[in-house]
Amino acid sequence: MCQNCDCKTETHVPSIKQLFDNNALWVEERIAQNPNFFTTLSQQQKPEYLWIGCSDSRVPANELVKMDPGTIFVHRNIANLINSSDMNALSVIQYAVEVLKVKHIIVNGHYGCGGVIAAMEDNNPDLIDHWIRPIRKYYQRVQTELDAMPEEARINRLCEINVVEQVRNICHIPAVRKAWKKGQELSVHGFIYDIKDGCLHDMGISISDIKAAEEAVLRAND
Repeated sequence: MCQNCDCKTETHVPSIKQLFDNNALWVEERIAQNPNFFTTLSQQQKPEYLWIGCSDSRVPANELVKMDPGTIFVHRNIANLINSSDMNALSVIQYAVEVLKVKHIIVNGHYGCGGVIAAMEDNNPDLIDHWIRPIRKYYQRVQTELDAMPEEARINRLCEINVVEQVRNICHIPAVRKAWKKGQELSVHGFIYDIKDGCLHDMGISISDIKAAEEAVLRAND
């Protein structure tokens, strides 16, 4: 029995042990496919992509685009937000751009995002409510249009709007603008993932220089 509850200890063990069992199996499979896989992987990482996604457990970056470890640098948080006060996200972007020299930054949202849904509701936990404030502002800006839609369509449309807004936010991060000024090859893209069918969709927004970034801001303010 556990010391602090009346449950049986062994009920906790299999779920954790399974992770190590799965890891051992994964290692065996990788070595069988390529005996030098981990030797090569351990020497360096040269990803071309920075993936900024949602923390949702159903949206694994490498798996849904079928890419090997070492190919995608990943940052995830609730509702794939990029806030100017989030030093974690800003540090990830700076490292990816200035040190790893990634060529693509991808903001990947997903339909039915819980963080987006929370932005349209009240009574959220305090920290969550603070975190999703930017999405609530996006919602309020087009609330009349969105509220005329059926619930699922309204949620999904706000998920799309959120992706586009984060792409614009990234384009104003100093490390990104500095890279463009130096002529570094770098593009920022918006994708959205549909959990219901597993398909990834291009939002049709890709920004590769400061001029395009400024034009994107002007379109947002129209």
